Amino acid sequence: MIGHKRIPSREGGVEIVVDELSTRMVKLGCEVDAYNRYGYHVSGREFDEKREKYYNGVRIFTIPTPSSSSLNAIVYSFLATIRSLFGRYDIIHFHAEGPCTMLWLPKLFGIRVVATIHGLDWQRSKWGNFASKVLRFGEKMAAKHADELIVLSENMKDYFLEEYGKETSYISNGITRPEHKKIKDIKEKYGLEKDGYVLFLARIVPEKGLHYLIEAFKKIDTDKKLVIAGGSSHSYEYMDQISAMSQEDPRIVMTGFVQGEILEELYSNSYIFVLPSDVEGMAVSLLEAMSYGNCCLVSDIDENMEVVHDKAFSFRKGNVDDLREKLEDLLNRPDQVEKYRKGSAEYICSRFSWDDVVDRTIQLYTGTQKGK
Repeated sequence: MIGHKRIPSREGGVEIVVDELSTRMVKLGCEVDAYNRYGYHVSGREFDEKREKYYNGVRIFTIPTPSSSSLNAIVYSFLATIRSLFGRYDIIHFHAEGPCTMLWLPKLFGIRVVATIHGLDWQRSKWGNFASKVLRFGEKMAAKHADELIVLSENMKDYFLEEYGKETSYISNGITRPEHKKIKDIKEKYGLEKDGYVLFLARIVPEKGLHYLIEAFKKIDTDKKLVIAGGSSHSYEYMDQISAMSQEDPRIVMTGFVQGEILEELYSNSYIFVLPSDVEGMAVSLLEAMSYGNCCLVSDIDENMEVVHDKAFSFRKGNVDDLREKLEDLLNRPDQVEKYRKGSAEYICSRFSWDDVVDRTIQLYTGTQKGK
């Protein structure tokens, strides 16, 4: 596995996917190596896990990288790929567009290569012009050289067919049915009550659309709080912008990066969950929120609507007025919220299974898939 930052880690969706795939494959008898990137957790050193050579049966290689965020991923991809050439692997699985810039190299040595495009990363506004070009190059390398190319949405499947004439395999992310947690730590730490807050939980980067949500929330007369849970991902100017916007309203609570009991309590006790993204691949946080039985309000981008279908509310992407109107309506209509909560968890957990994701991925590895 090449392309994630580190496992175990919840730094982003890619890390969660690599973790779930790797550890579950080991349980099925596969030997899995994961090439971690050297460095500290993007939300702070306090969230770093102890570095070991093995994690739940997965052998970990840590690749040295420079501290510069602009060079870190490029150097990592190069060194990890070179090291992997000596691993005598049956499969090398690249994750995300950036690391795919090196995907062509193992192909020269006759190694079977699989790539997962978790999203069209070059569209994300945090990247500058040079970085976007590098990401587009990685995308082209994946389309041209990967033996199998995995995408996370039908929309992305159509994109690769139209842009590159490349047939891809749609394999979604998965979810595990969670256990609900009663209010405890989040009440003591943040003063939160059950059903007393609107929850945003994701990386605080421009493409997640958090600024739309804050603008909309400020225009609503409500006693409920807006909880913003998540850390930055090399978008420090945007984080400063969000912090400044949040300080203008005492109802807004910024928790920073969360995991463990705090994360579970936040999902378990929110009034509604909001994901106002401009760009997504398949949002793990949305799957998680629905698995806890949350009523969700999401932007109407294809990647979100493919997940929720008619089991959640939506607003027009980037439209603050429409977001305010939909959010205000839900805040004033607990009957509607309760209606959408019922069946939310069963719907999402029955559709998205990590066991199914792993089985289908292994079929792609071995060339035994039953259709794309």
